[in-house]
Amino acid sequence: MAAKESETALATQDEEKGKDAEGSKWYTDTVLQSELADYSPVKGCMVIRPYGYALWENIQRPLDGMIKDTGHQNAYFPMFIPESFLQKEKEHVEGFAPECAVVTHGGGKKLEEPLIVRPTSETIINHMFAKWVQSWRDLPLLINQWANVVRWEMRTRLFLRTTEFLWQEGHTAHATEKEAEEEAYKMLMVYKDLAENWLALPVLTGQKTDNERFRGAVRTYCIEAMMRDGKALQAGTSHYLGQNFAVAFDIKFQNQEGVLEHAYQTSWGVSTRLVGAVVMGHGDAKGLVLPPKIAPVQVVIVPIYKSDEEKATVFERCSKIAAELKEAGIRVNFDNREQHTPGFKFNHWEQKGVPVRLNIGPKDVAKNVVEIARRDNGEKTRDVSQDGLAKTIADLLVTVQKAIFDKALAHRTANTVNVNSYDEFKKVLEEKYCFIEAYWAGSSEDELKIKEETKATIRTIPFDQKDASGKCFYTGKPATQKAIFAIAY
Repeated sequence: MAAKESETALATQDEEKGKDAEGSKWYTDTVLQSELADYSPVKGCMVIRPYGYALWENIQRPLDGMIKDTGHQNAYFPMFIPESFLQKEKEHVEGFAPECAVVTHGGGKKLEEPLIVRPTSETIINHMFAKWVQSWRDLPLLINQWANVVRWEMRTRLFLRTTEFLWQEGHTAHATEKEAEEEAYKMLMVYKDLAENWLALPVLTGQKTDNERFRGAVRTYCIEAMMRDGKALQAGTSHYLGQNFAVAFDIKFQNQEGVLEHAYQTSWGVSTRLVGAVVMGHGDAKGLVLPPKIAPVQVVIVPIYKSDEEKATVFERCSKIAAELKEAGIRVNFDNREQHTPGFKFNHWEQKGVPVRLNIGPKDVAKNVVEIARRDNGEKTRDVSQDGLAKTIADLLVTVQKAIFDKALAHRTANTVNVNSYDEFKKVLEEKYCFIEAYWAGSSEDELKIKEETKATIRTIPFDQKDASGKCFYTGKPATQKAIFAIAY
């Protein structure tokens, strides 16, 4: 994509409402041209390319560690679920039925019972929980699964909404409601940690309304992030399921008093949608802007030379520096491709969002220095000593990580608007995409009317509103909580 076209697309995405096509084109072009993913021959599916999968692994790895640190164990369950399982929890099946892919034939024969390709694994996992849980001593049961799931989406977009996607789904069973509630909240905070400290995305935490909660859950908690265009993206959810699935699947245990009772449960998950969140949360006209902690390549070294003699000298020094950075645990790429000019390489790695670029020419070798270019703000620093360069770069990566987060937080703050009336609410949304904070005491029906008229939904009811007191912007009734509204992906 030409620079002028990119700048036009980004300006439209950031500043104007009503031209979503340009923003969508920027996003799609960025994903394709930075080689994160490509379209599959199966409509609605995607092929995750090595660079995109490396980014996903760098998100997956720290999360997997945090999940295990909180006492959970990884397991794996079949992707095929008997259709009868999905029928056991009424609200759950109503929520997922339109999205299900159904297998009716196998081995050349019609199956006795159709199989559902998992849209989520609550049903089959709870079938196994019923076998594994007998006593209070078997609890808590803390299981996580890394898997693919299938939801037959009508409107798809790479990473954000695809027919098949990758995710992790945690499923737990507990002896008491209190333990389960604490689990659901704890895992939400794990997701907040991942989003803010690894993806550099500030998120709001809170509870979903009944209209927006996971079907089959008692309560759904979420992290919500603002994208560069001002729209919201649900980046992760954690559900307190109560005893709904335990009753449906007969998950009973004998408590310490010898009485049989149903377990209390949770489920929680994030997906490859987080890759899309990073693209839209930080990207600019040039392409990706990747936080160093998750960037597949943290530093790229670009040699600059004119003659074969200069090439030999520069290549030798670049290789030495690359080895030193790698030894220090920095993910580095020495771009020694001879068929491309330095200018081509600059554009290539900027588009791929590499946080730091080192430019090294023969004069730099002679002076024992490098030029450092930052991707996040475009700043260049000349004549940085090669002595102690690994520490210099490691410190800079920490600085860049924080700067990307701070920029995203400032963007959210600048694009969060408080309103006191519905007229004001509609006027704000006519002008731009943003987060709207307002006192709320409306009904589920009121919420649906607002969505129908404006496309905005309640993204979350933020936690910690003990002292909140005001008048509902929509009904005029006394309200003791604020809601965050936005138009969402």
